[in-house]
This record gives sequence, structure tokens and C-alpha cells, in this order.
Amino acid sequence: MGKRLLVLLFAAALFAAGCSDDDDSAASSGEGPADLQLSSSDLGETLVDADGNTLYLFVPDGQGDSTCYDQCEANWPIVGELSSIGGGLDAGLLGTTGRTNGDTQATYNDWPLYYFANDAASGDTNGQGINDVWYVIDADGNAIGAG
Repeated sequence: MGKRLLVLLFAAALFAAGCSDDDDSAASSGEGPADLQLSSSDLGETLVDADGNTLYLFVPDGQGDSTCYDQCEANWPIVGELSSIGGGLDAGLLGTTGRTNGDTQATYNDWPLYYFANDAASGDTNGQGINDVWYVIDADGNAIGAG
């Protein structure tokens, strides 16, 4: 009788664990917001993450490997690997690149993606045009306002 009770309790615990409402399960199953989305701003439709944080490209990267390290990376943190994409975006443009430290960085249209450390709230675009090399990105993976 004691073994049967333990088996039933163990089975019930496994069932309950499988039914938990875990944030990770929503992200992996596509139930939550997409990792990469479009958002309207004064600059037009721009790429943002699931929390609405603006994403940027760095012109010296030249649609290749990241060239932003050390102090640059402190000001422009990388965007890690993204697994889902929102409407209006081309999943074929989403990718990754390896960094010299072994980290994986998300890319869109082969541009490594970054955040700007001085964007304090979702939707901020404070990094736009800095030193004529940092730009927000449109749905086609091009810099907005470069040139």
C-alpha cells in the first residue's frame, strides 16, 4: 500500500509540474510576444525586442561580424539570440553571428543587433545617428536615416 501511494504522489507531482504556468514555456511555444517586432516611432517602423526596446545596427560591422567590443560594447550591449519574429518581418533575415568571446549575437539582414545603454524606456531612440554610425533598423533590415 505504501509503495502505491508513493507512486501516485510522484505521478501527481510530475503532472502538476508539467501543467505549471511558466514564462519560459510561453516564449518557447510562441504564446508570448515575439522576440523581434516592429514598433512605430517618430523615425517610422523600427525593430524592437519583446519589451519594446529599440534595436540598432553599427555601420562599421558592414553586415558581417561584430566590431563593437570593450567600451563600445559597454555603451552598446549586444542582443542575444532571438527565437521568434513578429508580423511584417522576414524570418529569413533573422540570424546569428559568433563573437570573439564565444557569445552569440542576433543579426537581422546580416547586421549584428545592439541596444543603446542610454535608452531608458521602451521606444526610446536616443542612439539614433550617434557619430553617424548607429542607426535604428527598418523591416527590411536597413538603417533608417543613414546616408
